[in-house]
Amino acid sequence: MRDGRGTGRGHAVVAGAGIGGLLAARVLSERFERVSVIERDALPEGGVPRRGVPQSHHAHGMLSKGFEVLQDLFPGLHEDLVARGALVRDVQADVNWFNDGRRLRREPSRLPCLMVGRPELERYLRSRVAALPGVEIHQRTEILEPLADPAGRVTGVRLLRVNAEPEVLDADLVVDATGRSNRGATWLRALGYEAAPEERVDSGLVYVSREYRRRPGDADADAFVVGASADAPRGGVALSGEGDRWLVTLFGMNGDVPPVDPEGYHRFAQRLAVPDLHRLLERLEPLTAPRLMRSPVSIRRRYERLARFPEGYLVIADALCQFNPTYGQGMTVAACEAAALRECLAEESAEPLAQRFFRRAARITDVAWDMSVGGDLRFPFVEGRRTPRVRLLNRYVARIHRAAETDPAVGRAFLAVANLEEPPQRLMAPAMLARVLRPRPAPARSTASAAPAAPATGVHPSERTAS
Repeated sequence: MRDGRGTGRGHAVVAGAGIGGLLAARVLSERFERVSVIERDALPEGGVPRRGVPQSHHAHGMLSKGFEVLQDLFPGLHEDLVARGALVRDVQADVNWFNDGRRLRREPSRLPCLMVGRPELERYLRSRVAALPGVEIHQRTEILEPLADPAGRVTGVRLLRVNAEPEVLDADLVVDATGRSNRGATWLRALGYEAAPEERVDSGLVYVSREYRRRPGDADADAFVVGASADAPRGGVALSGEGDRWLVTLFGMNGDVPPVDPEGYHRFAQRLAVPDLHRLLERLEPLTAPRLMRSPVSIRRRYERLARFPEGYLVIADALCQFNPTYGQGMTVAACEAAALRECLAEESAEPLAQRFFRRAARITDVAWDMSVGGDLRFPFVEGRRTPRVRLLNRYVARIHRAAETDPAVGRAFLAVANLEEPPQRLMAPAMLARVLRPRPAPARSTASAAPAAPATGVHPSERTAS
């Protein structure tokens, strides 16, 4: 693929066998004769956490848009994962959402969400990618650096296998999908290029997760999402999943850290803005001890702003942008970037592949980054520039949460945007503005759950038809 147009045959190398690397390999397999995925970890046979993905012990969100892309790239994924215990549910009808301490009204939305553990999802994608013609996954192998010719074009990588000498692997395209621990800046400087400018936001996030046994009748919903608010900068998520379990993640900010002892963990849940998640935990049987993780700073690397960039080289997924994980955007953005790369590879264009891809990836990232960073800037202890636009939007989002308590159409619009199915402008449409800003009495606030329960017929709420 020496012409840089994204067409032709050859050899592509992907650094990293996480979600982003596997999705990149999937789309590259359509255009390259060979695809080599290089992973420094030993890859487990089953769906269990691995050393290189420490966040896999914690709750992960696959937003509706990401689920849509995965099904397009891997036909049969929905059925395969459900057969292994994953759940596919309606994101509004089957989830108890609490934003600013307000319960979003539950109604069918036709927005599906996938509830599956990160290790099981990665295992499944890895098995599908490994079965593709021409694709090989090399584990326990580390890429030391990309290599380039005198003109600056990347021609391969220098890698190191366990108990072996360094070797060179030639390639027509190298994709950095090494995630949060990537060495992209070092690699670019070694090739004679500037590192990408960065934007950073530190929310001071710490989260602690624990697994519980899941039994029929535990709750009236398959997931709970309790968002943090300026008044209560802590929250939590409980997701149903494979293996008849609940995966519960509690998070705090600005030094308010969830304890790792079981009693302290439950006391922290009791301090959330609403009692529902704590009440759920009080009924459940724990399966594991609480496990803590400090979230790295959110970093966006602006590769699209570089005037010079080596041909034959790309960056994707968390190596491109790493988000605050409480918004659940990372895997979905990686999926959308893979879809954008697929489009770029299919085009006939004289413009270099990297320029076209980074420009499209930036448009995808803009939406998710603005939502998560804008949300982080609600908290006075988070450093960042609070423009009049950011302040206005945060006040408007607060009005959305209030309206969504009683108006399911507002809730659906909010969830469609949060799930990257609709652009944020959807929330500014005249009809939606009228709904959001309409004067309304405050709903009766009760400490008891008021969400609709599943009907007695045994039909799941997600299977009901919206009127």
